[in-house]
Amino acid sequence: MKARKSYILIFIALTVTVFACRKGYYEEPEQEIFGTPYNLEIPPLVGPMNIPADNPLTVEGIELGRFLFWEKDLSEDFSMNCASCHLPEASFSDPEQFSTGVTGAVGTRQSMALVNIGWSTQFFWDGRAMTLEEQIIDPIPNPIEMNLPWPEALDRLRANELYPPMFKEAFGSETIDQDRVTKAIAQFLRTMNSYNSKYDQWKRGEVQFLSDSEFRGYELFIKEGGDPEIVENGEFGADCFHCHSEAGLQLSDYLPHNNGLDSIFTDLGYGGVNGNPLDNGKFKTPTLRNVALTAPYMHDGRFETLEEVVDHYDSGGLPSETIDSFMKYTDGGLMLSEVDKIDLINFLHTLTDTSFINNPAFSNPHVE
Repeated sequence: MKARKSYILIFIALTVTVFACRKGYYEEPEQEIFGTPYNLEIPPLVGPMNIPADNPLTVEGIELGRFLFWEKDLSEDFSMNCASCHLPEASFSDPEQFSTGVTGAVGTRQSMALVNIGWSTQFFWDGRAMTLEEQIIDPIPNPIEMNLPWPEALDRLRANELYPPMFKEAFGSETIDQDRVTKAIAQFLRTMNSYNSKYDQWKRGEVQFLSDSEFRGYELFIKEGGDPEIVENGEFGADCFHCHSEAGLQLSDYLPHNNGLDSIFTDLGYGGVNGNPLDNGKFKTPTLRNVALTAPYMHDGRFETLEEVVDHYDSGGLPSETIDSFMKYTDGGLMLSEVDKIDLINFLHTLTDTSFINNPAFSNPHVE
């Protein structure tokens, strides 16, 4: 009788558990969070940032990430840190076409600017990382970058008297592992946001007017281009807004596009990662924020000036099987006048935020 009663109780317990799971009542126990919650200020017109539940922003985590971002112990010969390829004056990108690693090896892609990347949905030019934390894993052991195996990098941090206490403050114990390192750096990067350009001040009503040339450039930016059916006032638009969307003021859709750089691909971009030939020659769309500071341009840094970039789009691009439908290679290009090009570039300069690149919260804490 007792055995029968025990079986009944077990059956009831299992039934309740299954029912709860099916109904969505079961909740994973909350992960214990350490540190002081950080209030990320997001300006009006900007959507919320998708911050992982297992890596909330804390004052201590962000400060630790800042130290790690500038830490040369994380490179093989102690000569490089993350900032070596992401310089503040270049909006945390590299003014060189390709970055040079600790061994003298040279990369094959231009270093992207680290600005507003907390809103990005995929990382690297080819989108091979789906989270910021995942993206941070690669550069340290990469043989053409910092060339230091993760186990050795972690041993160096453990031996540095600065870090065990900082990890304890950020994560609750002095344990130093790859997961915590990437989380701390990701927290820091999510605070590196630029929303104080002239464009932003104008959008918020703090600056009443753009200049005539800047405003006309803005109109060209948001106007369709290259289609005689939709010419307005005898002018074509520059057709930038499709890929460099104003939605959330990000000035990027962060999606892969083939913008007509080549007819034959030496770098497959997304297609080289996922094996889909329909993605060959497609690369992630970068934000245009601080674009006047981030030369050279494109995934391979082939263009040295904004003038060259505008000329490329004005040409319509080179045809290929995967070229974006918004490129005007079949319509004779955008047909912009020289004045159009000047006005468009003047608008792009309104996206420069000098307070971002000079923000002391992003500076090297090891020299203060």
